[in-house]
Amino acid sequence: MTDEFDPITQRLESERPVPRAAFRGELRRMLMAGAVERSSRPPRLRLMIAAYAGSGLVLLAIAAIGLAGGGPLAA
Repeated sequence: MTDEFDPITQRLESERPVPRAAFRGELRRMLMAGAVERSSRPPRLRLMIAAYAGSGLVLLAIAAIGLAGGGPLAA
């Protein structure tokens, strides 16, 4: 199967467009400047963790009630 696609692979690799060096350099400078300015943690990380954990527990409780035969869909 790979022998069949080798010419296509070679053609795609040789015709692949490459950005100009000036663009790549500017992009690198912008990314490096942003990486230095950004903090490694989002603000209020503990609050976000507690909110996600709490909502997950609520959803698990609703699922458990539904499996036990209770809740709004019980017959």
